[in-house]
Amino acid sequence: MDLKALAERLLPGEYPSLASYEEKYPPRSLTKGAQVTRLAPSPTGFIHLGNLFAAIANERIAHQSGGILYLRIEDTDLKRRVDGAVEAVKSALRYFDIKFDEGAEIDGDNTYAPWYQRQRAEIYRAFVKHLIEIGRAYPCFCTEEELGRLREEQTAKKEITGYYGKYARCRDLTEEEIYKNLDAGKPFVIRLRSMGDPENKIKLRDAIKGEITVTENDQDVVILKSDGIPTYHFAHAIDDHFMRTTLVIRGEEWLASLPIHIELFDVLGFERPRYGHNCSLMKQDGDTRRKLSKRKDPELSLEFYRKEGYYARAVKVYMLTLLNSNFEEWYLKNPDKPLEEFKFTTEKMSKSGTLFDIDKLNDISKNELSKLSAEEMLDFLKTWADEFGTEAQKGYFEDEEKMLRVLTLCMGIGGKKRRKDFTTASQAMEFIRYFFEKPDSYEDFRVDAGTKREILKGFLAKYDPREDSQAWFARIKEIAAENGFAAEMKDYKADPEAYKGSVADVAEVLRIATTGRASTPDLWSIQQILGEEETRERILSVF
Repeated sequence: MDLKALAERLLPGEYPSLASYEEKYPPRSLTKGAQVTRLAPSPTGFIHLGNLFAAIANERIAHQSGGILYLRIEDTDLKRRVDGAVEAVKSALRYFDIKFDEGAEIDGDNTYAPWYQRQRAEIYRAFVKHLIEIGRAYPCFCTEEELGRLREEQTAKKEITGYYGKYARCRDLTEEEIYKNLDAGKPFVIRLRSMGDPENKIKLRDAIKGEITVTENDQDVVILKSDGIPTYHFAHAIDDHFMRTTLVIRGEEWLASLPIHIELFDVLGFERPRYGHNCSLMKQDGDTRRKLSKRKDPELSLEFYRKEGYYARAVKVYMLTLLNSNFEEWYLKNPDKPLEEFKFTTEKMSKSGTLFDIDKLNDISKNELSKLSAEEMLDFLKTWADEFGTEAQKGYFEDEEKMLRVLTLCMGIGGKKRRKDFTTASQAMEFIRYFFEKPDSYEDFRVDAGTKREILKGFLAKYDPREDSQAWFARIKEIAAENGFAAEMKDYKADPEAYKGSVADVAEVLRIATTGRASTPDLWSIQQILGEEETRERILSVF
């Protein structure tokens, strides 16, 4: 069979020489040990926690080695492409402060561009044409229906499904049969002619899992689809070579494809990058653990963290505790150091499933937010509100001086111990809502209506906003005594039956009347921020 003629019929036209691509995309000039890593999401759905997991690992490995991290968009699957997915990817990664040196719409060295796979079609076709010429690729005319029946046959026989060996029906078509199909206008794909034998084993060192063994690939996988666009398997091999990737950190679900990728690099004559397959993120579901699911677990989507308003650093801190087993100990000793000072290693990455615990993330988030100044917290909340907040919440920032007073109080800034009440921006905005909006509901008053009215009436009669907190609290004690409550806690504890309750119960009535809630920061301070008119108006409204 004249393979050069066949290659010309299948992929007509002149293509640059393969050697010219080596010149166009030369080896990078990097210091010894520097790693080139990448994040290569597909715009076929939302970007998820697993992407961030890999992104943080790739970023740390690249930058602490003096190397390069780039962003490639693997957009070969037009059928599943989601509008706006590329911008969603970039927006999410910006939010979590993943710093790329090169890549899609990133200012930097564009020697290795373009960064979108559909813009690199010529390169892929040139190499496919070469493989056809040397007999390592061939056209396949099988329809989807025929492939479906093939899978059914293999399943019924309890054999491995796929296109291989005796099941590779177009692998040994004669020249006459091939041209007859082409002349009839039958659509075709191009498949790799695998030379692998599943009886043979390949041993290699995974950057995360250590020594692993895989079987040789014998599947004649599709490398070029009928629309002339390559499959992921083929495109990633070409791109990782010409973008000069040295290390690929990816999910362990790709382990099954590793034999295919090894054969592709070998048949193309490329040096393989090192691979590291990180473990899956797991969730405790009752007594069992399972992988985080797009369908069941909203926390898998990175958009969840943005909409809820998780502090990006807190998420990164938590992810690092999952990524490297020694990070948590380091961070306890160095809580205020830049995260970049932690020495990240693939050897410390988990080799089996990692349990994702959102309660632990929430604890870390509270701790990280408690370290912010009032000004930093204001900026964080305002940025969130501008994108995700209600119109009312956006209005909270019209008086920034008031907001700073609110945050200083609620965060315990200047006190003996910082408060850790804030978990996310959305939760914090709800927490402080009563400073900016009148309560639309009230927690239960634990006194009868008549007693409540007398306490509130007594407070309004004695209330003087010019008094300091000690004088203010002295008035509360007077109101307590006047209404049958113990003015001193020691008296109440000594003989609780002698009183309706204690001064704390009286303060709670005032607290609920002012804020709608039974638990808040210091009530005197709250009333100082609200001002006399607003304080009186709120109390009068619940008579």
